[in-house]
Amino acid sequence: MSPSAAAPSARQTELLEAAYRYVLAHGLADLSLRPLATAIGSSPRVLLFLFGSKDGLVRALLARARADELAILDPLRGPGGPIGLTAATERVWAWLAAAGHRPLLRLWAEAYARSLVEPDGPWAGFARATVEDWLAVLAACQPPAERDTGPGTTRRTLALAVLRGALLDLLATDDEPRASAAVRHHLALLDG
Repeated sequence: MSPSAAAPSARQTELLEAAYRYVLAHGLADLSLRPLATAIGSSPRVLLFLFGSKDGLVRALLARARADELAILDPLRGPGGPIGLTAATERVWAWLAAAGHRPLLRLWAEAYARSLVEPDGPWAGFARATVEDWLAVLAACQPPAERDTGPGTTRRTLALAVLRGALLDLLATDDEPRASAAVRHHLALLDG
């Protein structure tokens, strides 16, 4: 069993968190183990031992980012029953539009795009998995009578498409008022 397949050690968890903070600040493009290791107080050899390979480390970092993403979405599945697609979309957008979340969202966008152009690398399946995660959460927010219908699937797919499009626009332009106005307009149409 490789070190990365076993339960993570305290050192592996510590280095993963430090590496995660590093990639939130610097991105994954052109990630090199030597500068990363220096920045987090380790060595390339230790990182390779703990994560098996650079690809193993990238996969662990993407899993860590996905855990943050799911933590954002989990409260929408509240115990009080479905909150509705419009309310869920509003809450998600409010989180996405907050300036403090841009590092995670830039990392998400980079990993999403790389998984589309490098489908066999460490990014494999990242884009599909995040779409499925978000659609599942949005489905849980819909009333049961709507959730399992064709129109229900279409409504949550459209909500996700608008959120993702507005997010990419926001990351590109930093024009939060314009992107938020577009999301609010979409929500009004969704409720229409």
